[in-house]
Amino acid sequence: MGGQQQIDGPAERLARHDRAVVIAAAGLVVLLSALYTIFGVGMDMSAVEMTRMARPIGEPMQMGGSTVWTVSYAVLIFLMWWIMMIAMMTPSAAPVLLLFTAIKKAGVRPDLAPLLSLLFLSGYLLAWGVFSIAATAMQWGLETVGLSNGPMMSLSSRALSGALLLAAGAYQFTPYKHACLMHCRMPVHFLTAHNRTGLVGALLMGAHHGTFCLGCCWALMLLLFAGGIMNLYWIAGLALYVLAEKHFAHGRLFTAATGGLLILAGCYVLITGL
Repeated sequence: MGGQQQIDGPAERLARHDRAVVIAAAGLVVLLSALYTIFGVGMDMSAVEMTRMARPIGEPMQMGGSTVWTVSYAVLIFLMWWIMMIAMMTPSAAPVLLLFTAIKKAGVRPDLAPLLSLLFLSGYLLAWGVFSIAATAMQWGLETVGLSNGPMMSLSSRALSGALLLAAGAYQFTPYKHACLMHCRMPVHFLTAHNRTGLVGALLMGAHHGTFCLGCCWALMLLLFAGGIMNLYWIAGLALYVLAEKHFAHGRLFTAATGGLLILAGCYVLITGL
């Protein structure tokens, strides 16, 4: 009698293709988030329409009627911010996510590697959810005091836009920026220094890494207020920049050069607005 052939269950099949599962899940998250952002689900205009109507920094198009903020509208704006952050930031987190998957695959429960990786990604995105709450509150406040064009979601003050560019440029030179960027650029170091076990541990590790990523990129993300929150050129440009900053060689020089350019841009906006 020959030996019986073992039949793998769903868990075993998933464990064998853990990287493919994680990549597919992350890719689906990015795709759905990008589509949500582009088509402006629930908004008066899509991101494509807003991008076509965008003006230079600090010179928003005058549109009739101001936006009335309600709790439901605030929730909608929060979702807009968070889903946009998911689309922009998930690609730059792919290396640490895949390394985390490989480490868990080599651990005592390789069958749990895909689930642990998705929990890690969820924790990472929760950190950006906290940022989205703060960004929503800031947008609400700016519109309330008349410093933001509600319908176009961009700053209406060249002075404030220039100051925001200057602040984002200056932050590129701070030790906090470089400390957080180091964790983003060195996933092995992060996963070794902040290792946790179990399902909750995976979620917390993702949130911890997301916090470092937030510390690295929050000032850059606030530039969306200057360029237009739903301006696809700014969304794509910032997403590509974050990806490059985390993974290009000579990252410190790259960051400093960007800081210098942002400061120059801020000075230009301020001077031309006088």
